[in-house]
Amino acid sequence: MKNNSSITCLLLLALSLFMSGCEPLQDFSQLQQIQQRGVLRVGTLNTPVSYVYVGDTLSGMDYELANDFANHLGVRLDMSPAYSLTELFNELDNGNIDFIAAGLTLTPERAEKYRSAPPFYNVSRTLVYRQGSNKPKDFSEVDDPILVLKDSGPEELLKQRKIQYPTLDWIATDDEDPMVILRMVADGEATYAMVDDKVLARAQRYYPSLAEAFTLEKQLPVAWMLKKSIDDSLYSALIEFIGSNHQSGHVAKLIERYFGHIEKFDFVDARSFLQRAKTTLPRYRELFEKYQTEQFDWILLAAISYQESHWKPNARSPTGVRGMMMLTNDTADFVGITNRLDPEQSIEGGAKYLTYLLGLIPDSVHKDEKIWFALAAYNLGFGHLMDARRLTKSIGKDQDNWADVKDVLPLLQRKQWHQRTRYGYARGGEARHYVNNIRQYQESLVWLIREQAKEALLAEQAALQEQPPTLSEDASSATATLEQTSSAVTLEQASAAINTEIVTP
Repeated sequence: MKNNSSITCLLLLALSLFMSGCEPLQDFSQLQQIQQRGVLRVGTLNTPVSYVYVGDTLSGMDYELANDFANHLGVRLDMSPAYSLTELFNELDNGNIDFIAAGLTLTPERAEKYRSAPPFYNVSRTLVYRQGSNKPKDFSEVDDPILVLKDSGPEELLKQRKIQYPTLDWIATDDEDPMVILRMVADGEATYAMVDDKVLARAQRYYPSLAEAFTLEKQLPVAWMLKKSIDDSLYSALIEFIGSNHQSGHVAKLIERYFGHIEKFDFVDARSFLQRAKTTLPRYRELFEKYQTEQFDWILLAAISYQESHWKPNARSPTGVRGMMMLTNDTADFVGITNRLDPEQSIEGGAKYLTYLLGLIPDSVHKDEKIWFALAAYNLGFGHLMDARRLTKSIGKDQDNWADVKDVLPLLQRKQWHQRTRYGYARGGEARHYVNNIRQYQESLVWLIREQAKEALLAEQAALQEQPPTLSEDASSATATLEQTSSAVTLEQASAAINTEIVTP
């Protein structure tokens, strides 16, 4: 009996070892799978706020934070833009991505299947119309279909309101970019669209005729989304990561970078700027390109010059500053130029002085925000900027954070505050507005140049497709056939290359 018991125990032990060899005792958590894989897979959309190429550089608030999270986990980021919201959520459902980072809100319908990480900022749903057309006060006065993105928060809202407004109608498109439907409204191809308010605020810099009719569902939190699961490993890691980035102020800095310059929209100013960017700027573009620096590229120099003089070489202010970059006599002497009214000298002098000011900004200021401090110093004077920094610190805020300093700048105009400063009174409110304007002009120029490049590529593609093949009349039949084949291949390759540039950022 004793031997039988021993044999039974040995058999059971062997069986358990065999079974453990066939199946792991414990599945890896989602977070462990990501770390073993060495890649964090994130789904997104091609939008200026989430994920976009600016030149050869990837940008976007969601991209920056996702890249930081990947670095935090010690893995590589694979961020894949989808062509539509439907495709994006399908990718998440099928396990092809780990979570979605695309500036979305957790609507009631989405909350049934997904959960959100801690939010970053809030948005409101906005009905958009074209200035000069009918402005509805509510849905009862909406007399045409509303353009929305398919499976979006706005579409879900319209489905809910259909009960109250039976005649309410909309068209849901699979296009992933809200800028497309807003452009359709601006061009008169559609009467209304519904997007988030922050999307509209940015789009108005490109399409000044867009306007807000009314706003619904205010202060909705924007957050990353992942599938509901009993596995909380990734969810917990996101909570910890986002919480620490809120606490450190990093999220606030990103919000300032992507939204801080969006102030009350000025229709006339935006329209005038875009018109002059098309008609006046081309005359001076070569000069801006000639004197651009690593820190101040030609687009930023052009945006500064527009804020200063509207690209007028003979511009003059009551205080005596003159020229396209509005230099004082002292500044002109300092940077070594002799004629402030000469466009080339003015642009060269402005670029030199801006670079000099940038070098004065303390290294304690984050490199991404130094430019804004330098711009404020260019407008206000470096001494007044340092006064604003000291005041910021004295009231318990961060003197190295542009969002804090720009809120303090207007205090330099108030007697009870500027009496406490070293350099006294200054028009700090104007300096704040000055920097915000330049950032908006810069963003508008980046968009305009990208759109012009797309139009040029499309025109070139059309010309290639319409161009008939030309062959020498003296060529032999065999040579002609060979040349025709070669020519056709070249045209197809050129067309494919152009198409690739258009659709690939």
